[in-house]
Amino acid sequence: MTSRTARTIGPRRTAFMAAGLVAAAAAVSTSGVATASPDPTPVPQLDLGRYLGIWHQLAAVPQVFNLACARDTVAEYHLDERGDVAVHNSCVTWNGGLNEIHGTATVNDRQTGAQLHVGFPAVPGQDQRYGPTNYIVTALGPDYSWALVTDPTRASGFVLSREVAFDPETWNHVRAAITAMGQSPCLYLTSPTTGGLSDIAPLCTR
Repeated sequence: MTSRTARTIGPRRTAFMAAGLVAAAAAVSTSGVATASPDPTPVPQLDLGRYLGIWHQLAAVPQVFNLACARDTVAEYHLDERGDVAVHNSCVTWNGGLNEIHGTATVNDRQTGAQLHVGFPAVPGQDQRYGPTNYIVTALGPDYSWALVTDPTRASGFVLSREVAFDPETWNHVRAAITAMGQSPCLYLTSPTTGGLSDIAPLCTR
């Protein structure tokens, strides 16, 4: 359930450029999307109960709504009173403040449970509780220790983890899953976490 925010863009763009992310994103964008099927394939079965809880973002395809985030991007999921998923996304900003937003995720694919619509009431154009799929879980660690998420167009991508860091073997699995899903690992930038990676770099260089 990707991080969104309704705050103004100006300060984010400044921070983004100060960190050198614009240059990095431009450099890796030439890698493009690998040859793939028309739609990303979801995992065969997502156990929503096991998927709930806290996830740390360890890498992502740069998005405008994440420009405010300097480190410790976290998603928290739990069931709401309707049986949908309550979403709470947060991160630490470049000036040390907290950026957070609340939303709702609803399952669109009852066969796999791995395709959802995520809406954020505070974001114009994304404020619908129900709608088309924009969140697809395409890979999962066998113990639900990590997940790979994208959207139908593959314009986004998020590497989520239960812990704040991966070992080298897990990173290898993640990069292989990104390639199998139809993206290049070079499109992803690492996300700094307290206790984990401290730099922002294309995932293909790690």
